[in-house]
Amino acid sequence: MNYARMAIEQESPEQLGYDTIRYNLAESSVRDRTLSDVGVELPDMLLCYGDHLGHPGFRELVAEQSGPPVSAADVLLTAGAAHALFIVATCLLDPGDHVVVVRPNYATIIEAPRSIGADVGYLDLRFEEGYRIDIDRLASMLTPATRYVNLTVPNNPTGQGMTRGELEAVVELVERAGCRLLMDETYREMTFDEPLPVAATLSTRAISVSSLSKSYGIPGIRMGWAVCRDGALLETLLAAKEQIGICTSVVDEEIGLQAFARRGEWLPYIGARIAEALSVTRDWVDREEHVEWVEPRGGVVCFPRVTAPIDVDAFYRLLLEEHGTYVGSGHWFEQPRTSMRIGYGWPTVAELKQGLAGVSAAIGGARR
Repeated sequence: MNYARMAIEQESPEQLGYDTIRYNLAESSVRDRTLSDVGVELPDMLLCYGDHLGHPGFRELVAEQSGPPVSAADVLLTAGAAHALFIVATCLLDPGDHVVVVRPNYATIIEAPRSIGADVGYLDLRFEEGYRIDIDRLASMLTPATRYVNLTVPNNPTGQGMTRGELEAVVELVERAGCRLLMDETYREMTFDEPLPVAATLSTRAISVSSLSKSYGIPGIRMGWAVCRDGALLETLLAAKEQIGICTSVVDEEIGLQAFARRGEWLPYIGARIAEALSVTRDWVDREEHVEWVEPRGGVVCFPRVTAPIDVDAFYRLLLEEHGTYVGSGHWFEQPRTSMRIGYGWPTVAELKQGLAGVSAAIGGARR
């Protein structure tokens, strides 16, 4: 492995310091919750090694949420979705193997295969095409050396999705090619359209990954999972998890279990909160003549771009130093810095409005 720190982590709000930001529009989740928000009751737990696959009750809940034919035996709990994505990459790839990833995307999805020395092919999403996944272009990229295709739906940072027909077409492609589909479904429960089926329910060649970080606002407990109906591959994923950390934290699993059990209660509230924030963001884009976007179809992030000629360095400096606002610069996603990820689900509505006003002011101050 050839590790390199990623810009999205080096420049993350937690590394910059939350106390340096007034209006945090850089987050990619709903607002963080406290233990009292979650309503967790921790018994006098024995702090032993846990089940290496993960808490059986938690895995049962994930299987129920996924739907048939997934069972608890197909679920591996991990330390967040990032852990699951890393494990899959290291299990499926050797140096020189080919992998196709969508770009822009969550940075780990791109960087992990690079660290291994894989040959990474980029399915670049284009603004002019509404950041849609081009199935024909994807098909043309597959080779006999392709080990897997990695999609994130809804996408981070664009918020774009795909139809069930498109998902089924991708599944058919990977089955015909003899490779796999690694599907990051972290935002699946926050889609504004009919949710797609969990990809792992459609094929034994699909691996579905998700977590409690984005939709549930509890990234601090590091609780995610991979769903895979290929028993031999799941055993390999388990072996990787055991060699990296043996098991996940039994405390995190208990908190995650209690939180996930309340998903039916939480999701309607979360959906209403996201809809309000999206409306505020849409109104801002409609008013701001120097910004354009492809309106997101899910998640809590969007990826607008500045259309006016600006001094980009001055823009980001003014945005933070004078307007106290932080966004995810386009270079976090290997895109031009005139594009930015705005997370509208994390701030309060008042903070969001102030932050968006700061973006407009910084554009004005950085005009050439």
